[in-house]
Amino acid sequence: MRQRSRLVPVGALAAECLALERFELARQLHAKALRTEKPKPWHALRIGLKRFRYTVESLLPEHYASWSDNLKRLQDILGEIHDLDVLTAVVKKSDLIETYRRLTLGKTSLWNIWRSGLPTNGRVEAAALARLRATARAVDPHVRRTSQVSRISIALFDAFKRGDAAPAFCDTALRRILLTAARLHGVGNASTRKPPQKAARKFLLGLVVPPGWTNEDWELLALAVRYHRGAEPRAKAGSFSKLSAEQQNSVRALAGVLRLARALRKCGVLSGSGFRAEKSADTIVLRVPGLPDDAGTAARLAAGKHLLEEYLRLPLIMKTAAKTEKVVTLAPQQVPEFSVLASD
Repeated sequence: MRQRSRLVPVGALAAECLALERFELARQLHAKALRTEKPKPWHALRIGLKRFRYTVESLLPEHYASWSDNLKRLQDILGEIHDLDVLTAVVKKSDLIETYRRLTLGKTSLWNIWRSGLPTNGRVEAAALARLRATARAVDPHVRRTSQVSRISIALFDAFKRGDAAPAFCDTALRRILLTAARLHGVGNASTRKPPQKAARKFLLGLVVPPGWTNEDWELLALAVRYHRGAEPRAKAGSFSKLSAEQQNSVRALAGVLRLARALRKCGVLSGSGFRAEKSADTIVLRVPGLPDDAGTAARLAAGKHLLEEYLRLPLIMKTAAKTEKVVTLAPQQVPEFSVLASD
């Protein structure tokens, strides 16, 4: 198994996600093989099932205890089919393919049994996120810094949503993409051959698209990571130029938030607590608690907010949030009672 697979904790939700990825790939190969008796698809299925079995055996020992006999049986059948392809023993091969069909089709299909033991419904997304976080921890040399940027990014997104800054910030699908992009934007930092943002995009596009994600959403995520630093995207250049106008705006919004989050972290803002966005006809004011007021901060923020301003089509004014003064209610002062004494 590859290094990233070995770093996934045994029995964890991330392990279930990896097994689900291998399962889905193997099942796709299963569907292709059943359409023909040509050797190549059946050989690919044999390899796909082997990878699924090894993943379950290594990372999900409890599942493997239940499934090992059936997994080995199918693997043996596919191995014999492969051997017979080499020997061109057509008659026996047809018998084995029929046995394989009997075991893998219908209500009692082994594929259905295995799928029922892997994440379903809401757990698919949680498993995918756990898998991606495990991947990020394995390859990102600055996990703590990445985590800080992630928190700031989501706080910015939510503040812009509360302030009704732009349509993108009301889109729950984009928030999910931002959260994942923020957690993965550091995966290219170990690269010595390419700029980190380009290395990160290449790395992400080389991964299997996680369960619960569409190819389109995953490509948006990869482009948001690509443009979280370095040159800003240009409408008529590179992969960005192939997107629709709506997709380009989504990338500008996502990458713009990541750029501003990185700038804020460099200015000493380590969390998104207390962010507040206020929109008027001609500006958006973002109030940030503890924001330093100096020339260095102003320069960083000017560069960090530029792409986001391009998406918003409004100036984004950064201000330090006023500290809320705590009002202490004092107990009413008690006036001592005096007795009036009559004089003689």
